[in-house]
Amino acid sequence: MLILLPPSEGKTPAQTGSPADLADLSFPSLTAARQEVAFALASVSGQDDALRQLGVGATLGHEVSRNMRLMKEPAAPAHSIYTGVLFDALGYSNLTTTQKRKADATILVISGLWGAVGFADSIPAYRLSMSVGLPGLGKLASYWKPRLAAALAEHAQDHLMVDCRSSSYAAAWVPDPVRTVAINVFTERDGTRKVVSHFAKHTRGELARHLLTRRGAAPQNPEQLTRAAGERWTVELVAGTSRKAHALNIILSD
Repeated sequence: MLILLPPSEGKTPAQTGSPADLADLSFPSLTAARQEVAFALASVSGQDDALRQLGVGATLGHEVSRNMRLMKEPAAPAHSIYTGVLFDALGYSNLTTTQKRKADATILVISGLWGAVGFADSIPAYRLSMSVGLPGLGKLASYWKPRLAAALAEHAQDHLMVDCRSSSYAAAWVPDPVRTVAINVFTERDGTRKVVSHFAKHTRGELARHLLTRRGAAPQNPEQLTRAAGERWTVELVAGTSRKAHALNIILSD
């Protein structure tokens, strides 16, 4: 089983530590692409219209400025850099040592800057969404799609993919749909369902935590994942096809 997560929009910068060594990140075949994106990001971040190009507000100017010195900034494990609703619900810091090892081996974060990183990979805080287009590179989801397909194919082989990504990050890598389950979250009242955003992030984080902490073997197929999620939530599995991933719908009472 692999759990695919999007990065958080906000990051918690490391206060001390050495800068990141891109060659030490998971999937070293992506090193050249990471350097290319980091260079393009630093260049854009120094321009007068950087906030507009990166799609962020004026209050985030300090985060954009940090993009210009990424390779000099202190780095820390991805699980401490990425924060926010999903990652708070996952609660890495209060997992047991064994559960943390499982998280480090199981979780992949798909990133606009790094392509893909493991949860224990050492990275600096940055500001870049997968939906952004960078000069010379174009839209990042399109840039990363062939590169991630090549880099992740062997790693993903024979694993069940628990896909907790949002749409822009899901577009950057499309694993084998037969072995992929997209996680959807709905609220339901009087038989009417609504797609939720904030609670979707929270619930996906809770699901990741449940899969890391529950007893027994990790799910190996969509049906086993459905049973595991059903230990905590009302769920339904929508079968996929050879071209479309399965969908696990988690239904929350409104």
